[in-house]
Amino acid sequence: MIHLQNLDFGYRKGERLFEGLDLNVERGGIYGLLGRNGAGKSTLLKLMTGCLKPDSGSVELFGREAFDRHPDSLQRLYFLPEQVYLPARSWKLLAKAYGPFYPNFSEEAFYNGLETFHVPTDRKLTKLSLGQKKKGLISFALACNTELLVLDEPTNGLDIPSKAQFRSIMAETVTDDRAIVVSTHQVRDLAGLIDPIMVVDNGSMIAHLDLNAVSNALSFTLESSLTPPIDALHHERVPGGYYVVRPNTTGRHTEPDLEVLFNAIVAPNSRVLTTLASASHLQNA
Repeated sequence: MIHLQNLDFGYRKGERLFEGLDLNVERGGIYGLLGRNGAGKSTLLKLMTGCLKPDSGSVELFGREAFDRHPDSLQRLYFLPEQVYLPARSWKLLAKAYGPFYPNFSEEAFYNGLETFHVPTDRKLTKLSLGQKKKGLISFALACNTELLVLDEPTNGLDIPSKAQFRSIMAETVTDDRAIVVSTHQVRDLAGLIDPIMVVDNGSMIAHLDLNAVSNALSFTLESSLTPPIDALHHERVPGGYYVVRPNTTGRHTEPDLEVLFNAIVAPNSRVLTTLASASHLQNA
């Protein structure tokens, strides 16, 4: 679906945000794109979807150059950025104006989404709260039924019940013949939903991980201790002790905390990344 090869990009001459970046997104699964603030997650999504042109390298979308913005590619893609301008119109007029651009758009699914999220349908869009706008836009994005769905920080502005509803709807949405890419810094909002995860840092893709492979290689445990474990690959202080990451020597799967995993991956001289790379090498040998 999406293929980036040797991509370089920067907003200013002489400054590189990405350099030599490679990435593939295939059908099936909800890809989680993680990175620090300013790491370029939103920029990368815009490059993937053809909204920005790379300085060098290539970005292919459905086999075509993404920046060419071919109509056939655009019909098969829906990109919901973090911030969207909404006109002083109703959801009904929005659906009538933009729904026809997507061959599989379902007006029924759109209104069902608005109902599920408790979004008012009798007000102008400019009169809605941030959370109501976000839930309505998510409902529209899902109703387009595109092969590729790209969402930038979709849970920003959602309250706790809406986040639970979002996770439920997204779990029902993913199929083997489509792909979803979600950029987020609120990884716990999407726990149990995103897999694989992609981590960008310092201008490159430093990790592209299947979470089952992570659980095969690493163990994640809460340990009640007053002192940090010296034998851990990574540890973080939590109430009552430490959250600890170690090599998995027992073969027992433990569910990784995505926030802790991310912190462990981007840590200087990450021992977790080294362990994961070694485990991958052994599996492929």
